[in-house]
Amino acid sequence: MMPQISFYNTASRKQEPFTTLHPRVANVYCCGPTVYHYAHIGNLRTYVFEDLLRRVLDYGGYAVNHIVNITDVGHLTSDADTGEDKMEKGAAREGKSVWEIADFYTQAFMKDWERLNLVAPSLWTKATDHIPEQIALVKVLEEKGYAYRVPEDGVYFDTAKFPRYADFAGLDIRGMQEGARIGVTEGKRNPADFALWKVSPKDVQRAMEWDSPWGRGFPGWHVECSAMAMKHLGPTLDIHCGGTDHIRVHHSNEIAQSEGATGVTFSRFWLHGGWLLEAPTEEGGGGKMSKSAGEFVTLDFLLKKNYGAMDYRYFCLGAHYRSYLNFSWEGLDTARDSLKSLRRKTDPLIGRATAIASENALGWQRRFLTAAYDDLGFPQALAVLNQMLKDPDLLEGEKAALVRDFDRLLGLGLAEKGEREDRSLPGPLAALLDERKDARAHKDWKRSDEIRDLLKAKGFGVKDNPDGTTSWFPL
Repeated sequence: MMPQISFYNTASRKQEPFTTLHPRVANVYCCGPTVYHYAHIGNLRTYVFEDLLRRVLDYGGYAVNHIVNITDVGHLTSDADTGEDKMEKGAAREGKSVWEIADFYTQAFMKDWERLNLVAPSLWTKATDHIPEQIALVKVLEEKGYAYRVPEDGVYFDTAKFPRYADFAGLDIRGMQEGARIGVTEGKRNPADFALWKVSPKDVQRAMEWDSPWGRGFPGWHVECSAMAMKHLGPTLDIHCGGTDHIRVHHSNEIAQSEGATGVTFSRFWLHGGWLLEAPTEEGGGGKMSKSAGEFVTLDFLLKKNYGAMDYRYFCLGAHYRSYLNFSWEGLDTARDSLKSLRRKTDPLIGRATAIASENALGWQRRFLTAAYDDLGFPQALAVLNQMLKDPDLLEGEKAALVRDFDRLLGLGLAEKGEREDRSLPGPLAALLDERKDARAHKDWKRSDEIRDLLKAKGFGVKDNPDGTTSWFPL
């Protein structure tokens, strides 16, 4: 008998057995990137956790409707509806149009997604493709008395009309009232009220704005997710995901506006991933990794430092998704070494899988799934994998089958051929590989062999394929 899947539900503040609204169908919405800059590795940690969730649901036999949004308008530099639109900020920074910024950073994000071996969602949804749905949602809220207009500013949600507003994040509404500063947003009724639609300032033409019943302008960041989620997944989701930084503002606002409009529960489960924390330096710093500081670590930067994308994925697997994870180069070194050690054990098993049939093998499978199904307990699941590989009583074919089975959830590529795709090779070594391809194209066999030896000295082998491509693999 397989174990029960259970998750810690932010809404109830306890771990619960997972059930769905419709039998064996899981409707999942995940907050995606605001595409005004590169995703940093703290952002990517959240998507790795959500990928583990997706893999557990797939493995568990659910038909998963998985939506990830692309925020390409409306997300202001302050989550409290103040400051510059992040897309406009990105365009000003680089001297490009907002549409060019959105396209460039969306493609960069997709590249990171593929490198980390994340399962593609059922649908990517862009905020700018759903303006009519957002306007329609704001109109419903206005008709039901949840929304009010602030002259020359926009339409706001009246949190006082939604008594449960403070419950999700445990907010101190009274303290917010007492500490409110007058005039921060003139005309707001309550400090927690948030923008549903922002009207463009007079005599200012924004790069992204649309006509609406309240004037030409743009949607609030929070209304985007509700409109897209409910259009594609219905009024009640099974799971809504994001980072812990979304709990207090973004997700509290989503719940208020969605349930205010429909009168039903917006999401039955809420899962939130912990922050990736930067280690403090002699100059200070530390804390949550953030783009606002101006400097941050990207996946491309890790590749240029001779780490692989799977090294970072393994690093994330080593900590529970709800816990804070301290990033350090020493920790990433340990993850890289551990993954190399694991692959030295699993690579010889590739292609040797039989069936998971003996009671011993089935027992290992149950232990692994018990860990993975227990609120995505992948640090424990990794430990089970390593223990299984040491079992002297387990047949080689069953070990190979178990590695293949476990990797359906781990997503580390352990059951694939040893060759790794060129796109995941660390930056400087990828340049060497490109140089070798050019040398071979010009029949410069001496230089080709020299580069092969250089790569070997760095711990990577190369294989020239019959179709003219070249694969690489860790030695």
